[in-house]
Amino acid sequence: MREAKRQTVRDLRRANRAALLRHLYFHGPLSRQELAQATGLSSGTVSNVTAGLLADHLLREAGYVDSDGGRPRTLLQVAPDCATLVGVDVGETRVRVELFDLTLAELARAEYPLTDAGHDVELVVRHIRDGVAAVRRASGTPPERLLGVGVGVPGIVAEPSADAGPDAGAVVHGQAIGWDAVPLERLLREAVEVPPEVPFHLGNGARTFGQAEMWFGAGRGASNVVVALIGSGVGACIVTDGVPYGGAASGAGEWGHTTLRVGGRRCRCGAPGCLEAYVGAAALLERWREAGGDVADADEETGVAALLDAALAGDSRAVALLDETAEYLGAGIADLVNLFNPERIVLGGWAGLLLGPHLLPAVRRAADAYALRHPAGRATIEMGRLGPDAVTVGAATLPLAEFLARGGAPL
Repeated sequence: MREAKRQTVRDLRRANRAALLRHLYFHGPLSRQELAQATGLSSGTVSNVTAGLLADHLLREAGYVDSDGGRPRTLLQVAPDCATLVGVDVGETRVRVELFDLTLAELARAEYPLTDAGHDVELVVRHIRDGVAAVRRASGTPPERLLGVGVGVPGIVAEPSADAGPDAGAVVHGQAIGWDAVPLERLLREAVEVPPEVPFHLGNGARTFGQAEMWFGAGRGASNVVVALIGSGVGACIVTDGVPYGGAASGAGEWGHTTLRVGGRRCRCGAPGCLEAYVGAAALLERWREAGGDVADADEETGVAALLDAALAGDSRAVALLDETAEYLGAGIADLVNLFNPERIVLGGWAGLLLGPHLLPAVRRAADAYALRHPAGRATIEMGRLGPDAVTVGAATLPLAEFLARGGAPL
C-alpha cells in the first residue's frame, strides 16, 4: 500500500510538470501568477514545479512584467536550446531531414532525391541515416540533447504482428509505393547512428502534417478539423475533439483512396476511381498530358507550376482541367463535411499550396453544392499556413509530444 501511495505522488508531480511545461510551451512567456490562474494549480505548486524545471534547464527567465503595486513579476519560457529534435519527411520525390531546437526553429537540413529507384526501402533508410548524420554534424549539438527522431511516411503505420519479436518496432504498409509491412523502425534503429536511448517515432505523413497545422498553423484554436495533404498523392488528418483519429489500426485518413467515380481512372494503389487519381499531382499531370499539354521530362512540381501558368495565360485546355479538378476536390471535401462535420478544413501539401489560392473559390462552391447545407454552412475551407515543409515539422512533434507529456522527465 505504501508503494502505491508513492507511485500516486510521483504521478501527480509528473502531471503537474507536464501541465506547466505544456502551457508554457504553447502560451509562454508567462509569470508564475499567470500560470497558476491558467492551470488551476496552487501558487505553491507552481513555484515548486517551475523551480524544478529551471533547475533542469528546461525553462529560462524571459524578463519582467509590472504587477499591480508590487514587485515586477518574472516571466518564464521554455528554453529553446535545452534539447533538439529530428523530423524526417519520406516524401514522394525526396527524403527531407531537419534538425530543430525545442521550439521547432530549424537548425539544419538535408535533402536527398528519390528518382528512378523510387521508394526502395534500403535507399530510403540510407537517406535517413545520411540525413540524420548530416544535420547533427552541421549543428554541432551534443548527442545527449537529442530527444528523438520523428518520421513521416506515405502509408499506414502499424504495430508488428504478434510473432515478429520484441524488437520489431512499427511497420509501414504503403500500398501505393509497394511497401508491405516494412519493419522501418527496426531498420532505422540498426542503421541510424544515435544514442541507444533515443526513440524513433513513425507516423503517416498526412497525420504528422495535420498535427503541425493543429499546433502551429491554420488548425490552431479549433477542435474538429480535417487537414488535407495534397502532393503527388492525397491524404488527410482527421481531428476530433482536438485528437487525431486513427481508427482501429491507425489507418484512418486515407482520403485519397476513397472512391470518387465507380469504374474511373486507375489509381496507383491499383483501385479504380480513387480521389487521388483525379486531384493528386501525379494524376493531374497525366491528365494534362492526355489533354495535349506539354509536360516533357519536368519533375512534378515544375510540371504542376507550368500547368497553372498555362491556365493563368488563358490556355483553354489548362483552364478546363483545373476547373474539373476543383470540382473533384470540392466533391471530395463535401464527403469529409458530411462524414465528420468539421468546423474547419485546411488544405496543404506542396500541390495544395501551389494550386489552392487559384482553385479555392471554385472548390468552395463545389463543396457547398455537394455537401449537406447544415454542416457545410458551419465549415470553413482554408489554406495551410506552415508551407511545404510542414511534414518535417509535424514529424518532429511526435517525440516532442511525448516529451511534453512526460513533463520533460527522462524516459
